[in-house]
Amino acid sequence: MDFLLDGDESGRTTILFAHGAGAAMDTVWMSTVAGMLAERGLRVARFEFGYMAARRTGGARKPPGKAETFMPEYQAAIAALDCDGPLIIGGKSMGGRVASLIAESQREEGRICGLLCLGFPFHAPGKPEQVRSAHLAATRCPTLICQGTRDPFGTRAEVETYALSPAVSLFWAEDGDHDLKPRKRLTGKSLEDHLNVAADRVAAWAVGLA
Repeated sequence: MDFLLDGDESGRTTILFAHGAGAAMDTVWMSTVAGMLAERGLRVARFEFGYMAARRTGGARKPPGKAETFMPEYQAAIAALDCDGPLIIGGKSMGGRVASLIAESQREEGRICGLLCLGFPFHAPGKPEQVRSAHLAATRCPTLICQGTRDPFGTRAEVETYALSPAVSLFWAEDGDHDLKPRKRLTGKSLEDHLNVAADRVAAWAVGLA
């Protein structure tokens, strides 16, 4: 399995980070986030699920399957990663959801110390009744979710009605969309502004887990 590494220094807390459903591990967004976290003392290891990696060699652009089908691949990535410090798993959107489905068992087995999700897909856009976060109600794995307040996959107004475990912390990017991007004309803030604040929050949270 191939990894893209940022901040690759021995002993650092590592974040194993998976991509979203439609974007590869080396997109500008993924690279920017990884770089910001590395600047704050974290090691970030990005990887791709098989369907996305296959696209690089001419494979068909098939839509991904259900998140549950990628659980074995994520577990394989944990096993393949060379990591000599604390390990946090997570990802962007679907990648974070897949990580969330294995986080509890991986924590109980002593493999990880936390879960990080950026833009969690609490439900499909336009289908708020189909909530996908029931497993987060009882988790004991320390979890940080960074979410835009107007994310169509779960707005602040919606998420605040969900039953989430005390182990789950939420960081809200004001007016942020699924990428945490705000409308600059309304907020005066840019995507980079929001990502920098989110990276600060992640770094502070991660220190507390080490």
